[in-house]
Amino acid sequence: MSSSRYRFLWWFSGHYLFLMLISRLGLWWQAGHSADLGLLDLLTGFGLGTLFDVGSLVYLLCPLALWLTLIPMRWRQNRIWRGAGLAFSWLSLFLLLILVASEWVFWGEFSSRFNFIAVDYLVYTQEVLGNIRQSYPLGLWFSLCGLLATLMLLASARLGRYLPQWRPLRRRELVPALALLVVLVSVGLNAEDRNLRSNQYANELAGNGLFCLFGAFRHNELDYQRFYPTLPLEQAARLVRTDLQTPDAQFLSNDPQDLRRQIRHAGAEKKMNVVLITVESLSADYLGVFGNPRHLTPNLDRLADEGMLFTRLYATGNRTVRGLEALSLAVPPTPGQSIVRRPNNEGLFTLGSVFRSKGYDSLFLYGGYGTFDNMNAYFAGNGYQVEDRTSLKRDQISAETIWGVADEDLFGMAMRQFDQKAQQGKPFFAHLMTTSNHRPYHFPDGRIDLPQGRRDAAVKYTDWAIGEFVRQAQQHSWAANTLFVIVADHCASSAGKTEIPIDGYHIPMIIWSPKQIAPQRVDRLASQMDVAPTLLGLLNFSYRTQFFGQDIFATPKGPQRAFIATYQGLGYLTEQQLTILNPRQAPTTRWLDPQQEKQDARPYQQQAIAWYEWASHAFRSGAMRDAELPADTLAHR
Repeated sequence: MSSSRYRFLWWFSGHYLFLMLISRLGLWWQAGHSADLGLLDLLTGFGLGTLFDVGSLVYLLCPLALWLTLIPMRWRQNRIWRGAGLAFSWLSLFLLLILVASEWVFWGEFSSRFNFIAVDYLVYTQEVLGNIRQSYPLGLWFSLCGLLATLMLLASARLGRYLPQWRPLRRRELVPALALLVVLVSVGLNAEDRNLRSNQYANELAGNGLFCLFGAFRHNELDYQRFYPTLPLEQAARLVRTDLQTPDAQFLSNDPQDLRRQIRHAGAEKKMNVVLITVESLSADYLGVFGNPRHLTPNLDRLADEGMLFTRLYATGNRTVRGLEALSLAVPPTPGQSIVRRPNNEGLFTLGSVFRSKGYDSLFLYGGYGTFDNMNAYFAGNGYQVEDRTSLKRDQISAETIWGVADEDLFGMAMRQFDQKAQQGKPFFAHLMTTSNHRPYHFPDGRIDLPQGRRDAAVKYTDWAIGEFVRQAQQHSWAANTLFVIVADHCASSAGKTEIPIDGYHIPMIIWSPKQIAPQRVDRLASQMDVAPTLLGLLNFSYRTQFFGQDIFATPKGPQRAFIATYQGLGYLTEQQLTILNPRQAPTTRWLDPQQEKQDARPYQQQAIAWYEWASHAFRSGAMRDAELPADTLAHR
């Protein structure tokens, strides 16, 4: 047996491990001082990271080894075979370099190895590939990767002359050795095993992009009962039910597992229109009212001064679908995928359900293609009238990217819808979702004084578009009787040294209606899922509810808790602490004041378990369904 049969495996392995090391060094450099990595963090990141690199390499070697085992050795003497082998070697290096560049870009956006977001991106290839084409000089990058692959191939050919020859590796040795390695890697390595340090950057460095990608693909939806700490369902329901007891709420039964309530308010209801604008990636720290000195949001700052500003509101997650889920369903985030993207998510009790029961038309208006993230199907399947960029004519679009049209075009579409509803004499509730504050940060020229292609410029443009929308709306008859609500879907970045950095979930919310809402600041700790019942409370609505969220004003101090989560880590935030639930781990509690660390964390941990466990159970059991939703409203419009 010739020693050359498996030579390519050694060659590929060396280059793969070398490029993974270069990638890890590059990600460490990109993280910079904000990572604050100590010596043990670096040893863990690079040492454990090498183990994950080897684990991913084992899987890559299997199909290569099978192919090299099956082909006859005499083929190797053929010139065509040699040429094909050279081309395949070059292509292997080129693809590995593309992988390194992709991880660099993904890390820059999310400060993370490939995760469930990358899995989603593989599903929605049109939007993602379009976004990449518009955001990065792909021609230059591909050319550089091709050049580097060529140079590495030439260098390895020269270097190979001076390296010692390996002992011939035989089939009877390689096949069982690879099989044993696959078993060991499958049993002994899990993507979550890299989380050994308190510094999240160190844990991410310890990962391997391919290994983490396939781990996220396998665990994109998690069964709470199977993976997370639980309480007896009766106990979980009782704890949640106790928290939901407010002066305005009366439970409809004595069943401890029945959370349905009747909300009652004295006096007349305010039949105002409601326009809920969900702004893409609007972190609180972009606004001047939260201390930003760059004057990026003069219009939002003015609306905040004139209206009701919520200063301690937190997003439930770090993706748009999480924000849409919390704002429409008023539920905590459940592990894995957002409910917006899950099967059997139609006919649920939503904010739109309550407005329809009051005679309103409920609309969802989106500046992008609503097939992305299942938005159109979700909202249409829950009784909303849905309009997206496909409803716009070419002359109604002033600028667009793969993600959607310019925000001013979305607002123009909304204005036409509102005028039509007003002419019909119908009150309306409209949920708008913007897209301009998303890479590649492109918008119409001449609107602001910052250049295209930067996030700060996109924030300022979005602020300009909202200001123009409100100004123009005031010239329409329906505006005087309209509540304008502006809230972010999530922050621009949720990265940090800790697993769930609290500041990475802090978002603004402004409620503006000069004739109805007096200027004020609301400093109560609350969650995105509390927005829906709070709006209904401001309208003085009496209604039957299944929401998990609470009216912030129903009690003197408000809920004073927030739910913030990644797709696996589930956080429960109070004034004192942050409890985090992770799969197959005991709850952890981080005290916000170090002097409180001797307190008993179990009550907070039980609350966290109860809320998340019951929310997951409610969706799976059908308890979130709206029994009063007419069947004909579920048709896509």
